[in-house]
Amino acid sequence: MQNADFERVYDFGNLYAGFLKARRGKRGKASVAKFEANLLEALCLLSEMLKNKTYRPSDYFVFRVYEPKERIVMTNAFKDKVVQHSLCDNILEPAFSRGFIRDNYASQKDRGTHDGLYRLEAFMRSYYFTRKNRAEQARREAGLPPLPPKEAGCADGWVLKCDISKYFYSIQHEPLKRMVRSYVRDPDVLWLTDMIIDSTENPGIPIGNQTSQWFAVMYLSGLDHFIKEKLGIRYYGRYMDDFYLIHEDKAYLRYCWAEIERYVGELGLKLNNKTNIFPLRNGIDFLGFHTYLTDSGKVIRKVRRSSKCNEQRKMKKQRALLDGGKITLAEIEQSYGSWRSHAIKGNCYHLVRETDRTFKNLFKESEKQWQKH
Repeated sequence: MQNADFERVYDFGNLYAGFLKARRGKRGKASVAKFEANLLEALCLLSEMLKNKTYRPSDYFVFRVYEPKERIVMTNAFKDKVVQHSLCDNILEPAFSRGFIRDNYASQKDRGTHDGLYRLEAFMRSYYFTRKNRAEQARREAGLPPLPPKEAGCADGWVLKCDISKYFYSIQHEPLKRMVRSYVRDPDVLWLTDMIIDSTENPGIPIGNQTSQWFAVMYLSGLDHFIKEKLGIRYYGRYMDDFYLIHEDKAYLRYCWAEIERYVGELGLKLNNKTNIFPLRNGIDFLGFHTYLTDSGKVIRKVRRSSKCNEQRKMKKQRALLDGGKITLAEIEQSYGSWRSHAIKGNCYHLVRETDRTFKNLFKESEKQWQKH
């Protein structure tokens, strides 16, 4: 059936599922309560508007956030969130995901930040033991005994760490539309995706849209294949616009850098000034942790110093907000629990214990007993 894909977008059941996802964590907002009060009518109207192509996205609400860095966020109306959840869950996610490499971690089920960290750890171990086995084989053939780990240099190597400058704000509409067409054929779905893409000025897609997350993950998917298949980089991972390449030849990584710059330039993007090549021994700053490879092949993961400092500042601000009645203790506990769940994924026992004490000192009224890890 020609328009079968689009029918899944405006299907009442799929829109209802999109409503449930869009509502998560927002039930206290007036716009959500208003939509839910007339839920059947609102969903039927949305379905008809999509089916008849009279649907139009509402204007965006624009604001700034300052953590972890200053960004302009454009959030859409609740009805648009419902539509985008239905579009992403039923069309974009299954279509885009089929073309992704294993080590593209953002936004996907069973991937995410922790998966990316575990893959980096596995890559580092593989890199170390591949070099170790090769060196020992060469020494055996030469009739020599193995070298001690510190002298063997198996942890020696280089990292090209890349980041795209102002990624979401730099995505070009026309290349993005062409990429979407390589995954999606239904003209009615393309009518909707084109309208969403063009709902903001070119270049740029809004941080805050559900579709923007999937467009951003997909926009560099071709680069993933280029790095893995054309440049032949075995140890590579990407989370949105943040990615790394590990290789034992620094000169080859310089060549890769130039090729990546050329590739992203054709997409209207450029690498930012944090992009650099540095020794693998320095560790890799990725997904909130600094991950190190030791001379013995052990991988150590530490929370970034900035994360620790930011969390302590945040708790002090939350104390003042709690005293002013602008936030609840339950919200503070949930916020700290989220940071703590992230931190315990690293080798950070003493840091977490110290931060637990800070939390208890600031929020003595809390009865939350953080479990030891």
